[in-house]
Amino acid sequence: MNYFIIYTGYVLILSVLMGISTWKLFKKMGYHPLFAFIPFYNYYIIQKETHHPKWWVAMAYLPIVGPIMMSVFHLFLMKKFGKDSFVQKLLTVILPFLYMAFVNYSKDTELEENNFQLTGEVDSKKKESFLGSITFAVVFATIIHVFITQPFGIPTGSMERTLLVGDFLFVNKLNYGFRMPMRPVAIPFLQGTIMDTGEKGNPKDDPKSYVEAVKLPYLRLPGWEKPVRNDIVVFNYPDDSVHVAIDRKDPYVKRLVAQPGDVMEFRAGKLFINGKPEQRMGDAQVQHAYELVTSSQLDIPALYNIYGFLPVSEYQTNAGFTYIFQGLTDETAKDLGELPQTVSLIEVIGKKGEKDISYYPDIPRSIAAQQRVNSTKINTSSSIFPMNKPWNTDWYGPLRIPKKGDVLQLTQENLPEYRKLIVQYEGNTLENKDGKISINGQATSEYTVKYDYYMMVGDNRDASLDGRFFGYVPETHIVGKPMFTWMSVEGLFANSDSTYQADGLKFRWDRMFKATNTGDPDKPSYWWLAVLVLVLFFGWDFFTGLFRKKNEE
Repeated sequence: MNYFIIYTGYVLILSVLMGISTWKLFKKMGYHPLFAFIPFYNYYIIQKETHHPKWWVAMAYLPIVGPIMMSVFHLFLMKKFGKDSFVQKLLTVILPFLYMAFVNYSKDTELEENNFQLTGEVDSKKKESFLGSITFAVVFATIIHVFITQPFGIPTGSMERTLLVGDFLFVNKLNYGFRMPMRPVAIPFLQGTIMDTGEKGNPKDDPKSYVEAVKLPYLRLPGWEKPVRNDIVVFNYPDDSVHVAIDRKDPYVKRLVAQPGDVMEFRAGKLFINGKPEQRMGDAQVQHAYELVTSSQLDIPALYNIYGFLPVSEYQTNAGFTYIFQGLTDETAKDLGELPQTVSLIEVIGKKGEKDISYYPDIPRSIAAQQRVNSTKINTSSSIFPMNKPWNTDWYGPLRIPKKGDVLQLTQENLPEYRKLIVQYEGNTLENKDGKISINGQATSEYTVKYDYYMMVGDNRDASLDGRFFGYVPETHIVGKPMFTWMSVEGLFANSDSTYQADGLKFRWDRMFKATNTGDPDKPSYWWLAVLVLVLFFGWDFFTGLFRKKNEE
């Protein structure tokens, strides 16, 4: 309810600005000046008077899409009064209410009824038709992107081999319920920033693709399913320190391994849920780090051709040749163990009770676990969760995942586990002083959870920055469920931590338009959906073009 109240407030503010800056123009068009203040109807009048589709007005106040449509309406209105030069158009777009107010209160502003009767009428109409098609294409794509499905690319290897580096997914935003945009004024198709200033710059200083000052609270519309165990889920990275807005944080994709109320635990690298071994889906390619010792050197190119992976480290010792693999499935590990030159194959497991200080983004975890890299390489922003537990990624938990309505009994011991939930995710203040805990200024020993929480872990278990480091993910951060891979390019992200390497770019045609999240290794194809979207887009544009032509005749 708060969402719609605040959103209505923004609409009313925009309507007042529209009225103040255009009421004289409406009067000159023959309408009562107060009509300039009425939401939707003011833009309906503009569309009517400028002979453009009136149904476009329905999109005037939609998040993200609305600002685009408003700019279009403002341009139409200004052209109605002869303000059609490049500079005038630019001012209308970047300073709409200021420039329109300047025109509105200028004494020499008059209607130009014969705009379309001037020399070059045919060329003008063709230009308008072309610009209209471009506008429609942008708006159509923006609506699909914001409200239905959004494309995401996979730059890292945390889900290999289930999902590969260079896969591009279409993510359904409706399955779990559409999450309303929380920063409704933004540049379409950009997630968080307009551009990256580079390694030397501070990411917080990168120009944002959205207006931070215009913000709305969390609201999720009803969906037809809830996230459940074993779903592959796209969510916003909870510990993104650059973006405050939840829906503008970096997108991550992992497997949901524990749902609200579950107890998750890793024992010697094996996952247990509620005390039982995990049940893997048929398409889940879970991987672990291994050390392989051989009596003779392996044919690495041949291994790559057969399995599609390479060792991350290779060195020779008195025992033979040692290879460290960042991630092997049970099947590939079995195959390597049966090679005639294999001396030993050992899964790299951290020591129980030895805490992982941090995730190593630039160093394969298997090597870091053995060599205990120098502390200067530690990424302290991604320490194991929670900080006060002697856990590592192989010996983790047991950890209970909070669910909505849980009453947490707060103690000094468990406060590090729940502090982020209470403060960062649920918007409270918390003070811990002299052994007493206060929430929102009130001393208390318990807290009632507002949201459901989930634990997300990568299938590439030893090369994944996941919930074991940033903790459980609140429902507010969930984006949606991947539908299919619309493109897959090997070698696209050369600096990623993928176990796959390629010379140049290589399209993986066999993965394109194949479904994800089915649990079945035999994936159905979604090529028909791509064709349907194209037919709808070009078909609609064709028929609306015919309708416009008929009206002009």
